[in-house]
Amino acid sequence: MVAAPFLRAHRAARLQPISMNRLGLQSPMAKGPGGVNFIRANGFSSAVSRYQAETLDRTRNIGIIAHIDAGKTTTTERMLYYSGFTRRLGDVDEGSTVTDFLPAERARGITIQSAAITFHWPPESAGDIPAQQSQAPRSAASHTVNLIDTPGHADFTFEVMRSLRILDGAVCILDGVAGVEAQTEQVWHQASTYRIPRLVYINKLDRDGAAFGRTVREVASRLGGWPAVCQIPWFEGGNGRFIGVADAINLQGLRWNEGDGKTVKMLSLEQLASEEPELAEELKRARTALVELLSEHDEVMVEKFFECEDHLAVPANDILDSLRRCLLEEQGRKIIPIFAGASFRNIGVQPLLDAVTNLLPSPTETPDPEVSIGGVTGSLRRLLSGDLLVEQGEKAAGGKGKQKKKSVIQTESRNAIEKLQGCGLAFKVVNDPKRGVLVYVRVYSGSLDRNSVLYNTNLNVSERAPRLLKMYANDAVEVDSIPEGHIGVVVGLKHTRTGDTLVSCSGNKPTPPEPLNTLQLRPIAVPPPVFFASVEPHSLSEEKRLQESLSMLLREDPSLHVTVDEDSGQTLLSGMGELHLEIARDRLLNDLKAKASMGRIEIGYRECPLDASAPTTKVFDKEIAGRKGKAGCTAQIEPLTDSPDTSPDTTSTTTTNINGNQITISTPDLQIEVSKKGIEESPLLPSGLDIPTLRTSLQNGCLAALARGPKYTFPMHATKVTLTLDPSHLHGTDTTPSSLSAAARHATTAALHSLQDRTSLMEPLMNVSISIDEGSLGPVVHDISSSRGGHIISLDSDSDHHDEHEKQEQQINPNKVYAPPDPFQASNGIEAAGTNRPRTITAKVPLKEMVGYLKHLRSLSAGRGTFVMSVDRFERMTAPRVKGVLAELRGDFI
Repeated sequence: MVAAPFLRAHRAARLQPISMNRLGLQSPMAKGPGGVNFIRANGFSSAVSRYQAETLDRTRNIGIIAHIDAGKTTTTERMLYYSGFTRRLGDVDEGSTVTDFLPAERARGITIQSAAITFHWPPESAGDIPAQQSQAPRSAASHTVNLIDTPGHADFTFEVMRSLRILDGAVCILDGVAGVEAQTEQVWHQASTYRIPRLVYINKLDRDGAAFGRTVREVASRLGGWPAVCQIPWFEGGNGRFIGVADAINLQGLRWNEGDGKTVKMLSLEQLASEEPELAEELKRARTALVELLSEHDEVMVEKFFECEDHLAVPANDILDSLRRCLLEEQGRKIIPIFAGASFRNIGVQPLLDAVTNLLPSPTETPDPEVSIGGVTGSLRRLLSGDLLVEQGEKAAGGKGKQKKKSVIQTESRNAIEKLQGCGLAFKVVNDPKRGVLVYVRVYSGSLDRNSVLYNTNLNVSERAPRLLKMYANDAVEVDSIPEGHIGVVVGLKHTRTGDTLVSCSGNKPTPPEPLNTLQLRPIAVPPPVFFASVEPHSLSEEKRLQESLSMLLREDPSLHVTVDEDSGQTLLSGMGELHLEIARDRLLNDLKAKASMGRIEIGYRECPLDASAPTTKVFDKEIAGRKGKAGCTAQIEPLTDSPDTSPDTTSTTTTNINGNQITISTPDLQIEVSKKGIEESPLLPSGLDIPTLRTSLQNGCLAALARGPKYTFPMHATKVTLTLDPSHLHGTDTTPSSLSAAARHATTAALHSLQDRTSLMEPLMNVSISIDEGSLGPVVHDISSSRGGHIISLDSDSDHHDEHEKQEQQINPNKVYAPPDPFQASNGIEAAGTNRPRTITAKVPLKEMVGYLKHLRSLSAGRGTFVMSVDRFERMTAPRVKGVLAELRGDFI
């Protein structure tokens, strides 16, 4: 990298950086007297006690993210062992790990569900030095670490997503042999969407073929950031076995003795120069590169360098502070600290834990989570200050008398905030055989207390929290309260699901004041399932038990879907992949003890119209639950083009895109007007029926009809439906929401059946990333493009499925990045001949061709190939492919 010229230019100009402190400004989370945190805005203030502020400052909510088999669970086991939480080292192969405690996880040797665990680093007995004294780093004081070990398999992407959104920081683990793999890129970009600061830990450097320098350059080219190399690997004699790391921050060597890794020999730079002169010289180059890189992104580091006049003389604490400032910067996330180790050999984990406490943020330093309340979106800090409630109140009040009511709105907002005792996000639900249903909660404001009443703003129900737990994987300790910024478990909730927001108010009132009853914390989108399998109870008496077990599965994992086939009455369980459904089957039969059987895994095809139908009108006239119902509706079906209609909604026309279909509801003759209160009204509607209810009923009826195609019975996709309702379709008090829904369903179904011979099948097209070595590149590319009907998009990192911002971030030249030479690397920087470097193939392939592909890929790549895939879109099938699919499924359609 270009180093010295940058600092020389600054030294000549003697630029004085302008910092927030120099201007007398404070950060949004300002500190008051005695270190107390305040949130200030418009006169509202919320003071946190000094004890709670210090506790939060010494709390880290972190996750372990990586590609499958990179060493996440092994690294977690070492963290628990060195922190004193466990007395023995767990082994993934033996099935003795703490975080992989499910029987399916231990049998397969992979992580299936994320596990939360709490420990202290340094151990409380060792961390007695106050971090504020004598310029000691943060890691000198004991910190509470809430750690979540996440899955690496692509089928469990949703499990990673719901864990990421409640984390404050993450450690991304890379395999030193494989480098940056496909799933690593996916979880990295998921973490970017939540603006989560990350460290990179390059693991498995003890294995043959490990390449630390090459992996560092891949971090730059594929993850779109500047690697800040904080450690370099120490190979005995320069090219022998991996024995430790050289620390570029503290300018010292750390050598681990054989055994459990608790004994570490520390060598100063002078001692290192006498024992390993080449390593000492490389360490100096690493320190120089680190200071230069930080100087390009941090003005304070430029000042520190001017004071010291030497890269090696810059104090370690100043480097740590600079790294932390760069890492916590909200924009860019340009700096990526890099650490080295071999967790299985017990090397490098303790310095990684120090880096977690020194560099990753506390809950008070993270970007504010996004919340929505009453249709208004903003930050949590704006909500607690009252601004968001004022904005929502003014919007709800409408234009008339706005100035007059502003003081009243402010008073109501202040009163509502004062009653808010705590709010949290339920990010995970687990059915524990001993303790019952466990709801994992991240508390964002206030605290959740034992026996408090929690209001679920998604379901509009209140539940009492009889017990609160602090989880240690599958062990737990009962607590009285879960404070702000912490992760805990609520036991005994009957209705709460993954993604629900829980609110508690002072006085244990069952319902919070308006509009707090509409508060939503960080909603998450569930990806569509692409595989399904039938589930049948062994007998009719077991059907109720099966439905209860399926309901529990869906509470635990919202990426699973359950539907019922109307003709056969068959129950279908849908999921994200083959392994996902296999695990769901194991949980259903073995853990939940449901007496049922599952059919073979099938692909979820879709059906689409090829032509437009004529407008079809149907009138529903029947009794529903003993009450007469009568309503009519007109439906028209058209193919949905690639560029959906984006015309704005009006009072007479609304358009909604759901599940790949577009539903337009047209009411041109209902004389809909907007009242002064902002409510849509029509004089032609019967009593008891309003415009929102009317539209919802029509939409629900249409969705029910679209769930089943007219020819192949697969759900409809890429379909545009226009529902028209005029006054002649209304029949006084006989027109109820249920009769409107039924009319819309009959009309849509009739329009679909008029197109029975003019529909086609659609199949899921997958984004596939295949990681192989160069020797297997040719056979795999030929197999994808010829045998499987796929389309090769790119080789290596030129994939086109990232957004433009990510593409710009990836324009980092790896040749300008500092990386130490690898033992097998030639002097010109090119890998020695015979090295089989890893390659990545990005392709789009029909899902049908990817079923069972892993076994075939391993046969082509001598067992070393892996792949991940995600749904790109549904694509219309050619006539020969439709014929082939129907030949397999013919029994279903005869």
